[in-house]
Amino acid sequence: MPEGTILAGAGRRGGALVIDMTLLLAILAIATRGRIFNAWNIRLIPSFDVHYWIAMVLILCVSTWLYFRATGIVFSRSLGQRMFSIAIVAEDGSEMTSDMWDRRSLGKLLFLIPLFNLYHAAYEIQRIRQRHTHQSNLDRRVGSIVVISNSLPPALRRHLR
Repeated sequence: MPEGTILAGAGRRGGALVIDMTLLLAILAIATRGRIFNAWNIRLIPSFDVHYWIAMVLILCVSTWLYFRATGIVFSRSLGQRMFSIAIVAEDGSEMTSDMWDRRSLGKLLFLIPLFNLYHAAYEIQRIRQRHTHQSNLDRRVGSIVVISNSLPPALRRHLR
């Protein structure tokens, strides 16, 4: 990591994730006229409407993956992360690759599972606070690091929007 770069803490990262998920669900709720919330309605599974539940789960998962992937590739961060002035970069401070964004976006899908998402978030916050690199388990698997965007040297900030 370049000298002088400030790593983002768990509070900023958590706040950005809440904003991202709220924004994404608001858009999906408007687009589906509120039907997207049936993705969490497990009473549809044993019914004749199971195909409807499967469709909503697929829409939710694909939309979430696309949101984090597209904003990552275009802005090098999600819209929530942009609001909190944080950026995702490779461990050496360079721009992340498309494959890295794919894997990172896929890891965000765990936050869609009710109740498990609370455990997962608490576990990841604990990992962020324990490690001197402030990396979550997802960051370590992908090879990314989350930094305060203005603390990056100007040469490494060019890809941020």
